[in-house]
Amino acid sequence: MAYFAKLDENNVVIEVHSLNNIELLNSEGQESEQLGVAFLTRWSGGYNRWKQTSYNTVGGVHLKGGTPFRKNYAGITFTYDAQRDAFIPPKPFPSWILEESTCLWDAPSVKPQDDKDYKWDEDTLSWIEDLNFLDAK
Repeated sequence: MAYFAKLDENNVVIEVHSLNNIELLNSEGQESEQLGVAFLTRWSGGYNRWKQTSYNTVGGVHLKGGTPFRKNYAGITFTYDAQRDAFIPPKPFPSWILEESTCLWDAPSVKPQDDKDYKWDEDTLSWIEDLNFLDAK
């Protein structure tokens, strides 16, 4: 299966569609993103803002040992950055910083590594214990 993100005019992902790999094969039997885009453009009645994405790519790593593709699998509301040729998730908090190597967002401080559950507090720019999580247990 191949996956393609449908982008709006601001390069924000509005849909993700799967496509049979056979639709991507050229005359030499090699996959071509352009053939997938052409297929989806016809299928969608002329909409041509599509980018291929890899279901198994997260943070620039292919989870099954393959070649990573566009840093992250495209989710709805992710943005396609043409300069980085990467899909970037929405920024979770104003203080968070984009990690260039993964195109994922990092908190300005490291999350504690212990047995407690934490959530980010933007007001104090720190990790605080998630007491609501404990109530749900």
